[in-house]
Amino acid sequence: MTDTPQITDSHCHLDFPDFDGQHADIVTRAADAGVTRMVTICTRLRNEPTVRAIAEAHAPVFYAAGTHPMSAADEPLATVEQLVEIARHPKMVGIGETGLDYHYTAASKAIQQDSLRIHVEAARQTGLPLIIHSRDADDDMAQILTEEFNAGAYTCVMHCYSSGPELAQKMVDLGFYLSMSGIAAFPRSQEVRDIFAAAPVDRILVETDAPYLAPPPHRGKRNEPAYVAHTARVGAEVFGMDYAAFAAQTQANFNRLFSKAAAFAEAA
Repeated sequence: MTDTPQITDSHCHLDFPDFDGQHADIVTRAADAGVTRMVTICTRLRNEPTVRAIAEAHAPVFYAAGTHPMSAADEPLATVEQLVEIARHPKMVGIGETGLDYHYTAASKAIQQDSLRIHVEAARQTGLPLIIHSRDADDDMAQILTEEFNAGAYTCVMHCYSSGPELAQKMVDLGFYLSMSGIAAFPRSQEVRDIFAAAPVDRILVETDAPYLAPPPHRGKRNEPAYVAHTARVGAEVFGMDYAAFAAQTQANFNRLFSKAAAFAEAA
């Protein structure tokens, strides 16, 4: 399907049990849908070897590593040195996901904030983009990321963006990116679509967050990288673009932010 516009699933979790023994088929279905790259995310550093192995086994798969905020209190606190060492791998292309989640785990907000700042410093030192999870923590997120940026620049993507418009604007003002997940394709998510529509199109990525948040027509089922094409078609509508142009724009955006992945693909 060489005429299918190419896109990248910038955030998925291929190490989750939902995909055990199916990685080759998932990569094939993704390619059929035009999804020629995907970034699988390690959310607990003790699982990094497993996530790395998936990236090593499949040419289109890259990976990122960090400690998810909801796990920050249950896992050893990452160190900058540990993250920098992991980042030496040629297919390790992002720091995280990290961030703040006060929805279920507000009791651990102090350790979440400490963990976030460690990941920011690793992003600075490696030059890799920070991958942020944010839920019910808009004020603290804006404050910490702004403070850290003023202390030393770094790049960042707000993954699966579904927070408020004020945080989105502050992140865009810092030069950060917003990633559109299946949430943006849900019928009742007009507010989320409006937030994306107000952002510059050159700061937009698309993702699945698979196995979660499958967009229509697969809503309620297991998500997988191929389905990011459905979200991207909604994104094209949001920005008033045809699908091929929007796909090309998100590819350019991904290559700019995840420059290590783009360079690896070019070298290959």
